[in-house]
Amino acid sequence: MSTVKRRPGRRPGSADTRGEILAAARKVFSEKGFDKATVRGIAREAKVDPALVHHYFATKEGMFAAAMQLPVSPETVIPLLLEGPREEIGERLVRMILRVTASPETREPLVALIRSAMTNEQAAAMMREFITNALLYQVAGRLEVPHLRIEAAFAQMFGVILGRYVLKLEPLASADPEELVELLGPTIQRYFAG
Repeated sequence: MSTVKRRPGRRPGSADTRGEILAAARKVFSEKGFDKATVRGIAREAKVDPALVHHYFATKEGMFAAAMQLPVSPETVIPLLLEGPREEIGERLVRMILRVTASPETREPLVALIRSAMTNEQAAAMMREFITNALLYQVAGRLEVPHLRIEAAFAQMFGVILGRYVLKLEPLASADPEELVELLGPTIQRYFAG
């Protein structure tokens, strides 16, 4: 009697392997946080081969962004920030954040995650680990900017998102995005200027 060894990868009968991987990722990220979660651990939770996880999500950061329904991932944000003249990074950052948060489809998952982080320490730790390690420190390293400066720039833009979309402070909430780019761009740029 010969036993047929099943190849790892897609399970038979499962139509939504990607969705099952995302569900497993949400569970693992919530239990372990971003830093301690691994692709292998997520694959084990989803009962798939780690290569299949990499097939659907190139990186752990990309998987986190998809699992948490973030409107952007580091793979898209970092090149956007770094392309172009260094003296325009502040303007690019403000414009990008305002563009991403302009539509409800991309803003609502981000605001939901922010609200969760404000009331749940585990959600806050997961968001903090992801933002600092996968995004802020990557940009800081490539631009050779101290971590404190990059965190201060992020904190300022985080405050703008809170004021504009959570607290709905007027006139900030209804201000034209280009007016905010003009107002905030030079201030954010100072953090990158050294």
